[in-house]
Order: sequence, then C-alpha cells, then structure tokens
Amino acid sequence: MKIYIGADHGGYSLKEVLKKYLGELGEEVFDKGADSLDLADDFPDFIAPVARAVSADPEGSRGIVLGRSGQGEAILANRFKNVRCALFCGGDMEIVKKSKEHNNANMLSLGADFLNDKTACEAVRLWLATPFTRDERHLRRLEKIEEMSLVAK
Repeated sequence: MKIYIGADHGGYSLKEVLKKYLGELGEEVFDKGADSLDLADDFPDFIAPVARAVSADPEGSRGIVLGRSGQGEAILANRFKNVRCALFCGGDMEIVKKSKEHNNANMLSLGADFLNDKTACEAVRLWLATPFTRDERHLRRLEKIEEMSLVAK
C-alpha cells in the first residue's frame, strides 16, 4: 500500500514525525511536501497532490494530510473523485475506526494544533489497521456519494 503524505507549515513538524513512524512500520511513504518549514506557504499546494494520487488509485493507496486544524485540508481533499477524507483533531479514537469501518476513508486529515506526536501516531496506526466492513449498507452509501460527487480536476 502506498501512503502519500502532505502538509503546510502548520503540519510540517508532525508530518516529519509521521514519516519516520510510518517508515518504522514498514510502509511505503511518498512525501508531497512541504519540504521545509515556510510560514508563508499555502496548504492546497501540498494537499492537492496527495488527493490526486489517492484519487488515481483509491484502492491501492492512502493519504495523510496535516494542517493546523486539518479542516481546510479535509475540505480540499474531499473535492477529488474517489477520495473519502476523514478528519481527526483528537478525542475518542473510535471516530478514526468508524471512518474506515463505515466510510472506507482512504485519506486522513490531522489537526496538528490539537494532537501530540504520540496521539497522532496512534491515530494513524489505528486508521491503517482498521478494515472496511464491506457491509451492504455502507457500500450502498458510498456508491451514492460517488454518484452525487462534483469533483476537482
């Protein structure tokens, strides 16, 4: 499974932590930037390439995007066809599991201002390890979402 990762300045430090952690887990990680801490950068420049990559291979890849809140990153990612990006900013990890079990989220957006390194790593580990249930009702709902989607180019 290919894992694409991207962050602006708000998520840059946590992205670097997660890249190392994912490598330790044996995951194949592709960093779409930022390549350095630049307080003037804009999240769409790094999030869109991650979403495009996942959109092109929604079954064989996953994306992790980070920003200060994770909100804008999730909003942008979800504009791409075949992308289902869930947001996690802390709290009960059950929401991370549900994003995969019920919605087959193939991207995870993390709010770096609200997560410490340990919590972010645990959320990513749990998200990657949780399978989609493939229940008929969930498949039906995902199909409806795709039918209704307006998508980014």
